[in-house]
Amino acid sequence: MKEERLRELLLDIREKRLDVEAAVQKFKCLPVADLEFAELDVHRELRRGFPEVIYCEGKTAGQVAAIFCNLAMQAEGNILATRADRNTYEAVVAALPGSEYHELARLILLRRGVQENRGGIAVLSAGTADIPVAEEAALTAEAMGNRVDRIYDVGVAGLHRLLNYRERLMAARVLVVVAGMEGALPSVVGGLVDKPVIAVPTSVGYGANFGGLAALLAMLNSCAGGVSVVNINNGFGAGFQAALINKLGEQAA
Repeated sequence: MKEERLRELLLDIREKRLDVEAAVQKFKCLPVADLEFAELDVHRELRRGFPEVIYCEGKTAGQVAAIFCNLAMQAEGNILATRADRNTYEAVVAALPGSEYHELARLILLRRGVQENRGGIAVLSAGTADIPVAEEAALTAEAMGNRVDRIYDVGVAGLHRLLNYRERLMAARVLVVVAGMEGALPSVVGGLVDKPVIAVPTSVGYGANFGGLAALLAMLNSCAGGVSVVNINNGFGAGFQAALINKLGEQAA
């Protein structure tokens, strides 16, 4: 069925029944690579500007390696896999030498072509224990062509540390703020800057933190305007969102 749709589309283009713009819109929905255990959206890069990202948890190392290789053949941009362990990385790098493993963030990255370097994103962590999630956000944004300013261990227990970085906060176009415990840091940052703040709750904390739920609810109830919230430990989602915002700002500049 997929092959028939593609042949029909090519015939329409050849017979000039479709103009270029209409053809591009149709190509955005095609094709899908069928790996039996996965249906790869290999035109996501055309639609969204970045290839499909692989979530590794729940997949075997062999499945991730097969998906990674297929995306590398189809896509032009960087290939990214999240929540990967070292065993999975070993399977990927055996198939694709040059792939990088960032153990703290549990990310696998294959860099492709000229790397963009748009400035404008700051990633903050409240504590050192929040850095793995912050690094997932920072590396995701970098893989999508952004330059990231990292400001770590500036939580509200020592607020003077954050204020030392005020100029760098104000220079950012969008800020990702990662915090566990009581999750207060995004509200503080949101009260200091005039830019979007993406809050990331982490599961760091003692029992009443409830695995990050306390921080999540605190961030959702922030009194600071301009603070949006992603799911617990979702550094990838925050980094992706920050990259999209930064790209829009770059285009408008």
